[in-house]
Amino acid sequence: MAHGSLVQYLQQMSDGLDNREGALCAELVSLRHSHVGNPRLQVQNPEQKCQELLEPPYDEMLAAHLRCTYAVGNHEYVEAYKYQTVVVQSFIKAFQADKEENWALPIMNSVTLDLRIFANSADLQLARKGRGKVGDTLEKAADTLMSCFRVCASDNRAGIDDSKKWGMLFLVNQLFKIYFKINKLHLCKPLIRAIDSSPLKDEYTKAQRVTFKYYVGRKAMFDSDFKQAEEYLSFAFSHCHRSSQKNKRMILIYLLPVKMLLGHMPTLRLLKKYDLMQFADVTKAVSEGNLLLLNEALTRHEAFFIRCGIFLILEKLKIITYRNLSKKVYQLLRTHQLPLDAFLVALRFMKVDDVDLDEVQCILANLIYNGHIKGYISHQHQKLVVSKQNPFPALSSLS
Repeated sequence: MAHGSLVQYLQQMSDGLDNREGALCAELVSLRHSHVGNPRLQVQNPEQKCQELLEPPYDEMLAAHLRCTYAVGNHEYVEAYKYQTVVVQSFIKAFQADKEENWALPIMNSVTLDLRIFANSADLQLARKGRGKVGDTLEKAADTLMSCFRVCASDNRAGIDDSKKWGMLFLVNQLFKIYFKINKLHLCKPLIRAIDSSPLKDEYTKAQRVTFKYYVGRKAMFDSDFKQAEEYLSFAFSHCHRSSQKNKRMILIYLLPVKMLLGHMPTLRLLKKYDLMQFADVTKAVSEGNLLLLNEALTRHEAFFIRCGIFLILEKLKIITYRNLSKKVYQLLRTHQLPLDAFLVALRFMKVDDVDLDEVQCILANLIYNGHIKGYISHQHQKLVVSKQNPFPALSSLS
C-alpha cells in the first residue's frame, strides 16, 4: 500500500480509526509493512501534523511510529525501540479507554510484535557498542507487554465475542519468546496458569496454540517433567502446518530428546527428513547400550546441542544407555545372577576406564531405584540378582 504523502497517510489512519477497521490500522502501524520504506513518511518532527489530523492518544502513537520509521531508516535500533515503546504505551491508553470493544486487537498484535523485535535489535546494537548486555532491553520490553496483557486479562465482561481476552495468548507467546531468550523461565508460570484457566484456551487460533504448547513443552522439559513435555511438544509438532518445515524441525529438536528419555527412538528416515542427523548416532548408541558411541556423538555435536540448550538433557540418556548395556550383559550370560565383574568388564570395553566395583554398584542401584531393572544387589556375593519375570521393563511403561 503506497502513501504519497504524510497527510494522505495520516488521513487514511484517521479514517481507519473512525470506522474501527482494526486490520487496516494494524497495517498502517506495522514496521514490517511497505509504507515504512517510503522516504516521504520518514520525517523527524511529525507531531504537529499528527495533532492536526488525529485525536489523542492516537496522535502521540502515530507521531512515535513515524519517528520510529525514521530511526529504522537510519539503522538506529535503540532509538527505534524507544519510540516503539511510546507507540505501545499510547495504544494501551486508547485500548484501556475503549472498554466495550476489542476491534483494536490487530493493532495490539502489530505494535507489540514490533516492540519485541526492536528490543532484540536494540540489545544487539548496544552490545556491539559495549554499552550493555543482551537481554536488558528485552526485559524492559517484557514489562511493557505485561501492561498490555493485564488490560486483556482484566476484561471480565460477559460477552465473549468482543472480549479483550482474545488477545491474551498472542501476548503470552511474545512474552515466552523474551523469557526464553533472557533465561527467566520462572516468569512463564503465572502466564501458563492464566491461559489454562481461560475459557478461551481451546478457542484461540491453531497457530497461537501451537506456539504456546511449544514453549510450555520446552519449559516442562527443563523442569524434568518429560511426560508433560512429550504431550505438549507432540501437540505442537502434529498441529504445526505441514508446510512449516523449519518450525517442525525446531519443535523436533526438543521433542526428540524427550521421546528418547521415555524410550521412543526416532527413525533414521525422520532424522533425514528434518535434517537432524546430529541425533542419528545418539539414537543408535542409546538403543545399543553403546556408551562409547554416545560419548563420541555428544562430543562431536556438542556445539549444536549446547546452542539448542539440550546438551544436559541428552546427558540424561546415559542412564538409559547403562540400562541397555546391562540388558546386553544379561542376555550374554543368560543367568539371573550376574557377577558385578561382568559389568565392570563391559564398561571398560566402552572405554569407561575411571570406574571400579563400587561405582558399578552405584550405577546398578540407580537403575534399580528408577525402575529400569527389577532386582537387587547381593553385596555378599557381589552379584546383581534380577527378576525371573521381565527384569528389564520396557522404558515406555515407566513413563
